Amino acid sequence: MDVSFVNPFLKATNDTFKTMIGIEPTMEKPIIKNTAGHHYDVSGVIGLSGEAQGTIAISFSKLTALKVVSKMMGTELKIIGPELTDAIGEIANIIAGYAKQYLTEFKVSISLPNVVIGNAHELVAPTGVPTIVVPYKCELGEFAIEVALKTK
Repeated sequence: MDVSFVNPFLKATNDTFKTMIGIEPTMEKPIIKNTAGHHYDVSGVIGLSGEAQGTIAISFSKLTALKVVSKMMGTELKIIGPELTDAIGEIANIIAGYAKQYLTEFKVSISLPNVVIGNAHELVAPTGVPTIVVPYKCELGEFAIEVALKTK
């Protein structure tokens, strides 16, 4: 996997959290996902097509998702509902928008985000597509960016 497709999403994640949520996340050491083991409750998933094909996802536990969205909206959310779903989709969309400005040299289309909600769900990449998991920590909890891309 070509990191020149991945790094814009990592930079965009940092930029989004700083500007939209007012916190600075700390990126942990990226790992290659070889087996199951990363389970989430809420994920915003962005699809890519063109010179890079696959998905980029931002994933949270329920508690962290509620804290992040509460901070972003300036009001406390206590349940997973339409407000949380919309906000996670918006965070994923903002990340995609920031990342796209760094991908102009590539022929890549970025989809609108989908939000996946489910207790301890796992994101699975197509066979033969490597997945890099980039864990993050911040004052609101932990989350991860999962990158599963096949580049031409």
